Amino acid sequence: MRLSTKYILFVVLVHVITLGLTWFIFDDNKLFFIAAEAVVIVSLVISWRLYRQLVMPLKYLMQGVEAIKDRDFNVKFLPTGKHEVDQLVDVYNQMIDELRTERTRQEQQHFFLEKLIHTSPTGILILDYDNRVEHLNPRALQIFAVDEKEVQGQLITDLPQPLFKHITELMVGESVVAKPDGMNTYKLQKAHFIDRGFARQFIMIEELTAEILAAEKSTYGKVIRMMAHEVNNTIGPVNSIINSALNNDKVWESHQFNNLKDALQVAADRNQNLNLFMRNFAELVKLPAPKKQNIDLHKLLRSVVSLMTLKAADKGVAIYLNLQGDQLMIRADEQLMEQVLINIIKNSIEAINHATGVINISTDKNTLTIIDNGPGISNADSANLFSPFYSTKKDGQGIGLTVVRQILTDHGFEFSLNTAGELTSFVIGFKQASGTSLI
Repeated sequence: MRLSTKYILFVVLVHVITLGLTWFIFDDNKLFFIAAEAVVIVSLVISWRLYRQLVMPLKYLMQGVEAIKDRDFNVKFLPTGKHEVDQLVDVYNQMIDELRTERTRQEQQHFFLEKLIHTSPTGILILDYDNRVEHLNPRALQIFAVDEKEVQGQLITDLPQPLFKHITELMVGESVVAKPDGMNTYKLQKAHFIDRGFARQFIMIEELTAEILAAEKSTYGKVIRMMAHEVNNTIGPVNSIINSALNNDKVWESHQFNNLKDALQVAADRNQNLNLFMRNFAELVKLPAPKKQNIDLHKLLRSVVSLMTLKAADKGVAIYLNLQGDQLMIRADEQLMEQVLINIIKNSIEAINHATGVINISTDKNTLTIIDNGPGISNADSANLFSPFYSTKKDGQGIGLTVVRQILTDHGFEFSLNTAGELTSFVIGFKQASGTSLI
């Protein structure tokens, strides 16, 4: 029961009893009875005034309490003219001003934080109290290549993407550099924040691929230039001496020096091979910036396949083209893209070690896919295939895929190399060429 109701009931009860008593006490004396009734009426008036001065302001303030419950901090009260009540009104009004200011500050901070998370170049993954995915910012969605609805509410341990496995193994406060697909490098950092008294985790994913590629290129570029300089400075004079000796017929008139002549010829050939070896490395450093123009990828593919068909036939490998549409226009450097396609198809041919080898090359509106039925790629090798000088071939130099990576990265094309069973697929995603309706 409310205080106002209790007060009214109390006043009514007291005055009813008072009226009853005056009736019995002053029943014989009408004058005293009328005076007693007048006193009761005055008491009622005073009680009503007290009610208005005490209880009504409380009801007045209760409206403010309801407004606070509704999170409406715009309700303020005017002074009533009653000193005690006005002090309470002043305190209430000050409190409302502080609450409104604080709410505005929090809303601004919350909006700023949301905007910061949304536009951050760092991927941010926020988990709920049960380590289920609650939110991913646009950069994280791009990194994981998923739709938020697909992963929202799922346990992070149940998600199939390789990067999630690294995240589950990460402890709060730790950071690690991961290379889940052998091409892209990410720095993962797990931290937590307190939400309503409980800890919640979030993960920051920073892509380091571009920085690492630039650092790698700078490092191996310096090494290759130094090696090429020293090798060329040595090979040139040595070959000159050897060739001069080999071309001097008088030296070789006696057949007793035939073995020496053969040895010198072998040395000259080895020097030439070493020179070619270093030239291959130098090409990696000297890759020009792409001169992009609109080119027909289908025409380029037919040309490259014609070039590689003979090499494929020598190993019993068949190459099939499945091109969607007559043309596929992309913005690219034709010579550099030709080099990419030759390297990929050459690797596929060399990887196949059986007589029923098949390479399928297909396109759709925005991707090129090259699939071979070679032995596939092991997990250990897939993490390092695009690393400079790493090769799974016995006599490989580890240059081909590094060149491919560099050219495709310079073009801004997305690419991946994956194995499913005995099928290995190289997928390249292109951007649309201006003025075309394809891609």
